[in-house]
Formats: sequence, structure tokens, C-alpha cells
Amino acid sequence: MNITDPVADYLTRVRNAILANKRIVEIPASNLKKSITKVLHEKGYIRGYKFEESGNPQGIIKIALKYNPATRESAILHLERVSRPGLRKYVGKDVLPRVINGLGIAIISTSKGVMTDKEARKFNIGGEVLCYIY
Repeated sequence: MNITDPVADYLTRVRNAILANKRIVEIPASNLKKSITKVLHEKGYIRGYKFEESGNPQGIIKIALKYNPATRESAILHLERVSRPGLRKYVGKDVLPRVINGLGIAIISTSKGVMTDKEARKFNIGGEVLCYIY
């Protein structure tokens, strides 16, 4: 199976797992997806993750999703792909996006690696806006 947009596939798998109230979702790994997973974990959107070796060369990422124990609501309410292979969205350091006025995060691929919009502001660099999460 040839996937033209691996990041969109990643976000869709996570979104579908949340809608199905799954605890764990498995995603084919790549370095970019591993970086996005690390950012999601650092910001508290997922409970944990594990990189496993498997049949395919890159391995798989196992993500433990995070839910509110009382309401059973996911920590991730919305995942939105911004930059696509057909239409890349790059932003400079002066026009970094704010997601719901700073309540959500924009994941940005920069020359210093994958980071949130807040970190990119701190480092004073722009890059490709991969997705919005809140």
C-alpha cells in the first residue's frame, strides 16, 4: 500500500482510534511521525508511546491514547492537517499560527526539528505547519 501523505494517515489513524474509544493505536513509523509523537507526549495529549521493530524496515509506533477518567473524553478533541503534499504551508517567524488563542498547539517542522508553535517562537524560527491539535 502506497501512502502519499504519511502525516495525514497518522492523524487519521489517531482520530479513528479516538472515535472508536481505543486505548492503543499502531502506526507505521517514520522519523517525522516519531517526532510528532514525542511532541504530543511532551504536551500531554497522549499517555505514552513505544517504538517497536517489526516486519517493515521503519518499525511501528504504539501510542497509548489519553482519556479523562470521569467523562471518558479524549485529551485530543481536534486534529487538523494543515500542510499537504499538494499545497505546502510555510510560515515565517513573524506569522507563526496561534491555535485557539494559545490553548491548542500547531506542530511545525523547522530546521531545528519538529516543535510546537510556542517553541518555534522562542527559537525565533519559522517552518512548515504540519497540523493543529487541540
